[in-house]
Amino acid sequence: MVKTVFLYGVALAMLSCVNSKSKPDQNALADPKAPLVAEQRKPNVIVILLDDAGFVDFGFMGSQDLDTPNIDRLAESGVIFTDAHVSATVCAPSRAGLLTGKYQQRFGFEANHTGDEVSGDIGLSDDVLTMADVFKQNDYKTIAIGKWHLGETASDHPNQRGFDEFFGFLAGGRSYFPMENPSPTHALQHNGKRVEFTGYLTDVFGDRSVGFVEAHKDQPFFMYLAYNAVHTPMHAKEDDLKKYEDHPRQHLAAMTWSLDENIGKLRNSLEVHGLLDNTLIYFLSDNGGANNNDAFNGDLKGWKGNKFEGGHRVPFVVSWPHRITANQKFDGLTSSLDIFSTSMAAAGITKQEDLLLDGVNLLPYLEGEMNGDPHEDLYWRKLEESAARVGDFKLIHLDGYGSVLYNLTDDLGETTNLMKNDPDAFRMLSDRLSQWEDQLMEPLWLEEKSWMEVTYHIHKRLMENKEALYTQPSEMNAATAAVDGVSD
Repeated sequence: MVKTVFLYGVALAMLSCVNSKSKPDQNALADPKAPLVAEQRKPNVIVILLDDAGFVDFGFMGSQDLDTPNIDRLAESGVIFTDAHVSATVCAPSRAGLLTGKYQQRFGFEANHTGDEVSGDIGLSDDVLTMADVFKQNDYKTIAIGKWHLGETASDHPNQRGFDEFFGFLAGGRSYFPMENPSPTHALQHNGKRVEFTGYLTDVFGDRSVGFVEAHKDQPFFMYLAYNAVHTPMHAKEDDLKKYEDHPRQHLAAMTWSLDENIGKLRNSLEVHGLLDNTLIYFLSDNGGANNNDAFNGDLKGWKGNKFEGGHRVPFVVSWPHRITANQKFDGLTSSLDIFSTSMAAAGITKQEDLLLDGVNLLPYLEGEMNGDPHEDLYWRKLEESAARVGDFKLIHLDGYGSVLYNLTDDLGETTNLMKNDPDAFRMLSDRLSQWEDQLMEPLWLEEKSWMEVTYHIHKRLMENKEALYTQPSEMNAATAAVDGVSD
């Protein structure tokens, strides 16, 4: 249950800039169940983005201990990608890449969060277009639900980045339950107005997604549904915790169950209103499973925040029953950057010449018109750590330390360094990575020194096939203090 209680001062200025309502597609005014609608009406587009979900923490990915029946139904209705990646291994830059369809480093959004003490809050560059901008310009109704984490100033509010509606919070995380005195960035809001709610936040976001479908079922819409689950804090409803009382990952299991229920509610609503067949749905996580929420990445090395496969290879599903055959698996190299290009193609939107997109249209691959890999290469960089994937090969580089080279076809767990065995491949990937980096601008902000030190330590240890001694700044600080104490 939600209740609007006050308006942020800055919201008035923001909302005065919001464009007038989009004109509905005339074909959408017909009965959505009519036979010709699937051909005449543009598809709805929904991006369901999870937060810090483990690579194999869903039934369709092989999980044996987490229950995800509704998500599994969604996967069965479309295509499961086995070699899909996001453009960053942490939350904010990954979301920036997804919503702009380009490597976020091109506009300086490289480190996590949206600025630092030196830069202030920068967020998304003012001159970069989002998916929502493009879809709104093409008569789609647009909404962002859930976690934003792409800027907290007025110019970066979702209402100024192409979304007719925003129902969520601006920060990178918050409690799943009502907060007594939340800051403006942690408070739940609707278009700048604070909203009080009762219950559990995942349910509140799920209910809002259903309400939006019911309110706008007669015109095409674009929904960015960015749940903060299963990011910490590990909050779950009492009933769900009781359901998993003896589960070794009790809180994660309970949070995942609630998430699945709400995705099921959305899918059922689409079906009831005759919209499911002509709705293009993406399902993925913003990065690999985290090491602090019990997420499981299976055989992948690493986790959220580092350049090993566990940091950026994610569960990824695309469903569009009207166009894409169900029960498929696709092994081609793909990226979250492809969501923008694919969605534009599905909606019949012509890309403007000055719109640079690094993603590709996946539809020809999913409909059997093209074979092979949509991408020959993919790249990652966050400050001191970078990586390149070209074909079967993967290079990871750590400034001031060195590089490692793997063949992922033979060694998905990234354990055997081939630098000496295959110097030609090493030189080729190093050159390609350098050429890509030459296209980028310097990062506009950094991360906290303590996090940079921990991340550097983790990469170095994993590159040596050793266990990280610490994964949080507090652990590193405690270890340093202990050493200093002995020295004294």
